Amino acid sequence: MSEIALSKQDLREVTAFTAACAEVVLEVFEGDQPDDLRRRDAIGAAWEFARGGERGKALRDKAWAALKAAKSADTAAARESARAAMSAAGAAYLHPLAKGTQVKHILGAGAYAARAAELVADDDRSVGAEHLEQTVHRATPAVVDVLKRFPTAPSGGGRVGELIRMLDADLRSLTLAE
Repeated sequence: MSEIALSKQDLREVTAFTAACAEVVLEVFEGDQPDDLRRRDAIGAAWEFARGGERGKALRDKAWAALKAAKSADTAAARESARAAMSAAGAAYLHPLAKGTQVKHILGAGAYAARAAELVADDDRSVGAEHLEQTVHRATPAVVDVLKRFPTAPSGGGRVGELIRMLDADLRSLTLAE
């Protein structure tokens, strides 16, 4: 399998994008689990790496903790919100493998956040579409450039997978001047 060139700066750009995506639905999880800081900590660790910190055990542990927080949430929306945080912290570990599955490291936080917003709005798909539109505007040219190095997102993954593919198509259709 071929490898994709990824610099630490590329990983920082992608992680900043994912942290911004996950932050948008932070209150969804905190409304469900107000005393659980694992989600907020994962986003904070993602921002720390994006701003020049190191990619180490603490970042990985916070990503795993956010995933555990998702399992303890009472609502589906809170679970998706926590998965967005896990994806933000996990983005720093994007693998340089030419596989479409790696696209989830780049777009997962945005898709999980959009799904959380849909669920809060009684599963209103138009809310998810609006969320994806905002996510596209959050993406920097550097993020789009990294995304375009990978194959397109694979099929499957339920509604979150569908949102990832929608976001993938939208970002790939941009020109870097946008």
